[in-house]
Amino acid sequence: MQLVVGRIGRPHGVHGELAVEVRTDDPELRLAVGAVLATEPAAAGPLTVAGSRWHAGLLLLTFAGVGDRTAAQDLRGTLLVVDSADLGELPDPDEFRDHQLIGLSVIAPGGEQVGTVADVLHHGQDLLVVAGSGERAGAEILVPFVSAIVSEVDLAAGLLRVDPPPGLLDPEAAI
Repeated sequence: MQLVVGRIGRPHGVHGELAVEVRTDDPELRLAVGAVLATEPAAAGPLTVAGSRWHAGLLLLTFAGVGDRTAAQDLRGTLLVVDSADLGELPDPDEFRDHQLIGLSVIAPGGEQVGTVADVLHHGQDLLVVAGSGERAGAEILVPFVSAIVSEVDLAAGLLRVDPPPGLLDPEAAI
């Protein structure tokens, strides 16, 4: 599976530098000098990072073979991607990457199917976006990704068990 680690934005200056919208939690590793990145569209790459620096909160990259503003402008909007198989294992068994969680079936304590994880949001607290199924079909349920609510993540079985407080899954049942 291809994972987006960055999106190339506007050129910066006249020597081929590009602003990159970072979409990885480890840009110093994924977007380091010497990294070879696949692209979407594939015809734009692969690209080798030749230079990297932070400027006013933006990551600025230069790529081998891109030496001027015109060449840099041609890359605008290109996605930088890595293969998920190249990421390796996380050191903590209780940590998961977003792509591992998306698609898992969400099961309530009684074995009831709640829905499927559709997305993971990172806004102060990690939230699972669950697309409801059955009685909840069409609903979007936000489940805090904390051990008090998410009791089990079984990647091999493709499921995630939740023990929600009253009202989380059914707001009408809230106290």
